[in-house]
Amino acid sequence: MKNLIFENGDKMPTLGLGTWKSKPNEVYKAVLHAIKVGYRHIDCAYVYKNEIEIGQAISDAIAKGMVKREDLWITSKLWNDAHLPQDVLPAIQNSLKDLQLDYLDLYLVHWPVALKKGVGLPSDPDDFLTKEEAPLADTWAEMEKLHNQGLTRQIGVSNFNSAKIESLKKNASIMPTVNQIEFHPYLPQEKLKEYCDKNGIYITGYGPLGAAYRVADNEVDHPILLENKTLQEIAKKHSATVAQVVLAWAIEKGVSVVPKSVNFKRIEENFSAGNLTLDQEDMKMISNLGGPYRYTHGSAWVGEISPYDFSDIWEECL
Repeated sequence: MKNLIFENGDKMPTLGLGTWKSKPNEVYKAVLHAIKVGYRHIDCAYVYKNEIEIGQAISDAIAKGMVKREDLWITSKLWNDAHLPQDVLPAIQNSLKDLQLDYLDLYLVHWPVALKKGVGLPSDPDDFLTKEEAPLADTWAEMEKLHNQGLTRQIGVSNFNSAKIESLKKNASIMPTVNQIEFHPYLPQEKLKEYCDKNGIYITGYGPLGAAYRVADNEVDHPILLENKTLQEIAKKHSATVAQVVLAWAIEKGVSVVPKSVNFKRIEENFSAGNLTLDQEDMKMISNLGGPYRYTHGSAWVGEISPYDFSDIWEECL
């Protein structure tokens, strides 16, 4: 498995297991099986509400001698209701407790949007904190303290556009080392990736297979990525699955990907994407499939009740 290597020598595997929407009693088995298969990168978040089960799976895998802690890359994320300075340290401590870990490898600010303590998803204007009430610079200063205290080896952001990252630069003593964003052939985020590359920021791509469930739930009206005819032809050419082709494309572009699955067969198939090599013609064809199509629409954070708008979260794709 390829790794992305940080300045201090830390290595983040380019293929990890996503755990968003992994249900109770499923995620434990999925994580344990993934580690058995060879995964060493597990992507978590407080708001996924499954870190206790993930932590037990990690603990059991270590106890059984399947893996050593230092061989794992564990990511978690600061939820939007913990942006105020006094809430940042307790938030990571809670995730560490649930995950049964002494430290994280990567801790991310989940969204550049602040909510009042205890709010999961906003439904009222009073659920939000404004940018003035919860400046990102203050939140980031606390993230730096977590790093300096050894609670996380790397700190980064998620769903941040280049303007938001630039705003952090003004006061930051430690720059984000990772930006986790939606990334797939229908949303290659070329402008944002170029910015991150220039600034030494790695990208982790979530929804790397296209979030077909959002189409099924009528959240967006977009084509389903894995049904794309060009991708199917390339997959046939390599005797691979379409998912493997899409993941291999992202890895070849220097992006780490965290496809979510609790299906053992798919977990294994996705992991095998690390062994697939695409040629230049394949890469060019995949990079020109069309779009952009953003499946994670972000409408929960903007609109009439919100002090935020789309320019606070998304990079212009065109």
